[in-house]
Amino acid sequence: MSTMRPYTPSPELVQRVIARRGRLHAFEDLRPKTTALVVVDMQNSFVQKGGGHAWVPAAAATCPTINRLADAVRGVGGTVVWILNTYSPESDASWSHFHQELSSPASFALRCASMAEGTHGHALYADLHPHPGDWRVRKGLYSAFIQGSSDLHKRLQAHGIDTVLIAGTATNVCCESSARDAMMLNYRTLMVSDACSALTVEEHEACLSGFIFNFGDVQTTDEVIARLNTAAA
Repeated sequence: MSTMRPYTPSPELVQRVIARRGRLHAFEDLRPKTTALVVVDMQNSFVQKGGGHAWVPAAAATCPTINRLADAVRGVGGTVVWILNTYSPESDASWSHFHQELSSPASFALRCASMAEGTHGHALYADLHPHPGDWRVRKGLYSAFIQGSSDLHKRLQAHGIDTVLIAGTATNVCCESSARDAMMLNYRTLMVSDACSALTVEEHEACLSGFIFNFGDVQTTDEVIARLNTAAA
């Protein structure tokens, strides 16, 4: 099974981050009850070989980590959100340049067939363990937070959520797009390095390095869980 190697920022990047804000981790204090774990696109189309149009080979290996993180977030009173990338005629109309100019007719047809609600590709991967109280939110664009993609921002605001943990796939596409927009909407945003996956290690690590310097924080699952448990205690 393909995996991502553990992410470690370079010494030079650590120095730059500390020079910018005085410490490596922006969010050393996590607030359990106002924290949401947002798991992006862990659906068959992306996680299962042959399950759809955009398989990420390393995604399946993150399932145990995501399940453990979700259990920890629930355990301290936080919110778990499963984001479902969803094709619809509405997203086709609003995002026509992506479908018509950045995708070939064949790849567009495969995406439509894989990501329509009710299809095998649209479903969460079987190794994940959602709970009845978790949220399932459909999105039509890369980012779950951008206007017109989903109602996630509205729902999080209604529940007083101010901190977002990003997990899922692909690190440098839908995860990063969602994380950047969450930060722009004033959420304390943290990408969980070992709960994300990309097509290559290079893409995964470049995304996390850019994010920790410019947009938010990057921590491991162990670091996040330890901070949540400390705060809850």
